[in-house]
Amino acid sequence: MRTVEVRLDEPPEVVNIGIGVHGTEGRLSDVFRLPDLWQLHLYRYAAELTVDGTAHPVRPGHVSLVPPGATVRYRYRGRSEHLYAHLRLTGGGTARTLPVVQPSGAQFPTLSALLLQAVAAAPSTPARVTAEVWAVLWRVARLAPPESPAGPHPAVTAAIVHVEARLADPLTVPEIARAAGVSHNHLTRLFRAETGDTVIGYLRRRRLERARHLLRESTLSIPAVAASVGIPDLQAFNKACRRELGASPRAVRAMRRAGPATSPTPSAAPLSASRG
Repeated sequence: MRTVEVRLDEPPEVVNIGIGVHGTEGRLSDVFRLPDLWQLHLYRYAAELTVDGTAHPVRPGHVSLVPPGATVRYRYRGRSEHLYAHLRLTGGGTARTLPVVQPSGAQFPTLSALLLQAVAAAPSTPARVTAEVWAVLWRVARLAPPESPAGPHPAVTAAIVHVEARLADPLTVPEIARAAGVSHNHLTRLFRAETGDTVIGYLRRRRLERARHLLRESTLSIPAVAASVGIPDLQAFNKACRRELGASPRAVRAMRRAGPATSPTPSAAPLSASRG
């Protein structure tokens, strides 16, 4: 076994978390299974790990994710400490294929800090334990290169970041393209290929999604909402709301007072003991 498949769209159930200490008193080998639980380990030592017959060298800074029911054998070189979490994954969402063992690289300090915070929270705040471990799992999932070359073009990512940071500004496509480091025409082609939308269409949709949020969840005045999403002209803002949200700004705001309601939504392209 060299890879595992995980689904992380729903939070894990963390059953046990702590600091495992092994290799003491001459016990330099362990063999065991967790029939129903995943094992997440972050290592501070060198050892040999075998998972269902496949050997995986472990080095300081490595992280492993072992599925339920797998037989694991550790061969230690002396006292060995690792951070661990034993957990259940609910199986919701997109499947992701990860290495059983991989180096965490520059993420090691962050992963360590998150797991240590989870360990400290375990006696009193289970919800925080779930949040910290879920964050670790997502970071571990992103350590591995994607299975396919799919993924946003860097220029599209840069353009989206620029737009998201400046929704209140009078943005133009040439300006966004300059921020992304490509020409206007090239960004237009890339953006359409990656998102299925135009740059202007994406900008308009994101402005109106934010406007809907502010209208329904805040007490900001309608002119202030309009200005905060880059459409300060109230007549233009009214037209944009009617076109994108299906109602005037006042009507969108009234939906909150009336209680939960459905409004047109444009499509869009974060313990028992066991062996550690």
